[in-house]
Amino acid sequence: MDSLTQRMPFVTAFYRALGTGMVISVDSPIGDESRSAMESLIEDYERVLSRFRNNSLTATIGKAEHGGSFDFPDWCAPLFDLYDALFSATSGAIDPCVGEDLIRLGYDASMSFTVTQDAPEHLGALRGRATWGQDVERHGTTLVTRGPVQLDFGACGKGYLVDLLGRMLRSTQFVIDAGGDLLIHAEQPISIALEDPEDSSRAIGVAHIVNGALCASAPSRRHWNVAVNERTQIAIHHLLNAIDGLPAQQTEASWAYIPANATLNLARDYPAAVADGLATALFVSDATQLQRTFDFAYATLNESRQIAASRNFPAELFLRSA
Repeated sequence: MDSLTQRMPFVTAFYRALGTGMVISVDSPIGDESRSAMESLIEDYERVLSRFRNNSLTATIGKAEHGGSFDFPDWCAPLFDLYDALFSATSGAIDPCVGEDLIRLGYDASMSFTVTQDAPEHLGALRGRATWGQDVERHGTTLVTRGPVQLDFGACGKGYLVDLLGRMLRSTQFVIDAGGDLLIHAEQPISIALEDPEDSSRAIGVAHIVNGALCASAPSRRHWNVAVNERTQIAIHHLLNAIDGLPAQQTEASWAYIPANATLNLARDYPAAVADGLATALFVSDATQLQRTFDFAYATLNESRQIAASRNFPAELFLRSA
């Protein structure tokens, strides 16, 4: 079988997009006008949704002492719909208001990686942090708050941008790779190594995707250590359970797959966003519980190096099953 480079030889890269970069491989060139439109979309996206930009709309909500009414662009509606669904399906474990917890744990706009002294008393919905269901009133794409709310759309945001960019492509075949989030439209299967979170040079399996989205999540590339005392350090990462505000501990990595022929509207129209959100949700919620709302295939790797996977997950797996 021909390599990806042979099948899709035209490559366009956006190296700074969402902090991780994106690479688009296509079977026909992306013109200057189309690339410029994509760059504009990425800039608009970050200006609205990035909590790492001081001038973003999301950052403004976090600084609004008395809250307010905030009008988001119309293209945010499906993203908010997805967060509504994930918040409900996980009983609040996935919640964009987790941004406050991330900041307290050191994953702030300056990436200080320093835990605030008051974090133990304030982390999570259990300790009174604002929640998407109670403290953010939604009217379409208008969000109303009564005080400062630190929102983080990272659970689904990268996948959603991938979907929006995919809609702009006119190529018959393409692969959008956004640092672990993949949207694929191909005539023959594309083989993708499933990275071992303990060693990026190894794979724990190989997926074979023709049309659909495959998204991965793991703390291995985004974690930091915090000193408890002179002798003890604890490891912290960005995949939090929004209920208690603490990093998930039992899962090492997850993969979620949404086929291009998905039947549910959100998954069919925004497969990468849904797969991205579910890959995160698998850290804080049971797959069976998620499948009551979403139709998807998955694999997870636990802390004992055992894999659990749905029967329809399109991959060869090399480790023993849980």
